[in-house]
Amino acid sequence: MKRLLSDYGMVLVLLALCVFFSAITYTEQHPAGESGGRELARQIIDQADPGATVLIAARAHEEDRLFAEALRNALAAGGITVVEVINGEPSDARRALQSLQQSGTRLDWIAGNQVTAGWLVFADLGTDFPALGNPRLIHPESYHWPNFLKRDNLLNISNQIAVIAILAIGMTMVIITAGIDLSVGSLIALSAVVTSWSIVNLAGAQAAGATGMLLGCLVGIGVSGLVGLFSGAMVTKFRIPPFIVTLAMMLVASGIAYLIAQGQSIYQVPDSFVWLGRGADLFGIPNAVVLMVALYVAAHFLMSRMKMGRYLYAVGGNPEAARLSGVPVNRVLLFAYAASGVLAGLGGVVMASQLRSGSPTYGQMYELYTIAAVVVGGTSLAGGEGKMFGTLIGAFIIAVIQNGMNLKGVEPYTQRVVLGLVILIAVLLDRLRQRMLRQSKN
Repeated sequence: MKRLLSDYGMVLVLLALCVFFSAITYTEQHPAGESGGRELARQIIDQADPGATVLIAARAHEEDRLFAEALRNALAAGGITVVEVINGEPSDARRALQSLQQSGTRLDWIAGNQVTAGWLVFADLGTDFPALGNPRLIHPESYHWPNFLKRDNLLNISNQIAVIAILAIGMTMVIITAGIDLSVGSLIALSAVVTSWSIVNLAGAQAAGATGMLLGCLVGIGVSGLVGLFSGAMVTKFRIPPFIVTLAMMLVASGIAYLIAQGQSIYQVPDSFVWLGRGADLFGIPNAVVLMVALYVAAHFLMSRMKMGRYLYAVGGNPEAARLSGVPVNRVLLFAYAASGVLAGLGGVVMASQLRSGSPTYGQMYELYTIAAVVVGGTSLAGGEGKMFGTLIGAFIIAVIQNGMNLKGVEPYTQRVVLGLVILIAVLLDRLRQRMLRQSKN
């Protein structure tokens, strides 16, 4: 049990955060969009007589349009007649009611959402529009539920953390070897710019096909991988501290990204390029999240079942002992930094897909968020200790804290203070845990 709590105790922290933010965001919910339309249709069909007539009132924006469309389709399938659909303002509703009254149409129901059902034009229908009969005004029944636990919010958390979580896989490998990689944020920008530039200039821009876009992505990932490999070579061949090497490469990668993009965003990519970043083909789960989960499963297998994983832990625990045991220390370090570069490049591709463009400004501060996710997830900065799924939990802890504060309207500056304190506490707990382990051995 001690070992389990040591490795994955942050799961309890994540669950506690979810319970906390669920409690403070528990509020009355008013169904909207497609789900609200289907729920309201069910209410009407359960109460209406066969052949009843309904007027649908919605505002002129996307969520209300989806609400009205879903409501109309569901009512039609249930044998209810929709006489008119309003997508506009109260004045549009008044004109529609006047037109129905002049045509002698009898109206049984007026269906709207929480906002449109409160329009004053519907306040005194018996007096203002007596020829319509006695239509009943109805809207979806409200209920209480935490905003934090809404499906869209949970998917949003997963989708937003996908890039950081992907970067954190490579960062975990590097930190387990007692190193650090400060270049990953700039490699996001470099990969996004190179990918977009390749698609625009080599694959036909907005006319690019799937093959051209795939090749552009591979170029972006490959360039980032080469930068990571170069950082590893500097660390292994010349014994330059990883902090200095990756700090230098952070500046180099950022500068190259600005030079390629000429300080501008590259956005002339096909609309289909958003498939990886925004698409959702598997049960409505974003493709970026599916990719993230697949990568973590593969990384867990690597670290727990393969020789390279054991080598990474050995090098981080005691590089000299690992060398004397026959571990190819330099090759292991090269692998760790190259993998970090490749995964940063993949994160850049995902971000470029999410935003349908490449910009040298992408990835700013991401190296800090990534290190925070790794440290909060239990990986020791001293090297030799850490779990991939712990890193994933750490990434979600960071995401949940930020999302919860956003839901409560906490200003961004305060969020930075909180995030900094979370990192400090995580490192402090790691130090205390190591001290306790040393004392127990003695």
